[in-house]
Amino acid sequence: MTHWRRPDPARSRTQRSDADADSSAQAPGDDPAEAAPARRTRPELSLKGRALRLLSMREHSRLELERKLREHETREGELAEALDALTARGFISDERVADSVLHRRAGKLGASRVKAELQAKGLDEAVVREAVESLRATELERAREVWRRKFGQPPADASERAKQMRFLAARGFSGDTVRRVLAGAGDED
Repeated sequence: MTHWRRPDPARSRTQRSDADADSSAQAPGDDPAEAAPARRTRPELSLKGRALRLLSMREHSRLELERKLREHETREGELAEALDALTARGFISDERVADSVLHRRAGKLGASRVKAELQAKGLDEAVVREAVESLRATELERAREVWRRKFGQPPADASERAKQMRFLAARGFSGDTVRRVLAGAGDED
């Protein structure tokens, strides 16, 4: 079996064709891939190592880590021990997860959608409640900014108004906020 090789610019065309002819004359058991030294493989990461790798990319809640690492658990209770150790050392924090979600998503989404995301991450109810309360204070301004970036002009007719209302509602803004944004759509503060 002939293996493809990247052409070496230092070798001439005739040298390459001679070398290729020689390699095709090898015996079937003389596979160069078998003769090559084995690649170094990385050692299997522990659950704690895997969790730290995930946490180095972004904040994860305990529930998210449990979901992602469950398949790598080798004995019962091993995952819980690893996550307890990371929580005790401050690597897993519900408050940091909530702050991270607020930072990433609050500019685009309303309070109800952010609340749903925080609850899906399995955060403590008090942390979720506190985060949502902080969003409610700026909900109207954020909704106006999202509306301005997407549409920028008042709806021309009822179907356009419905489209804009659906857009804001799908982003998680309350019905009252959506109505206030569209009522003042032409106003420039």
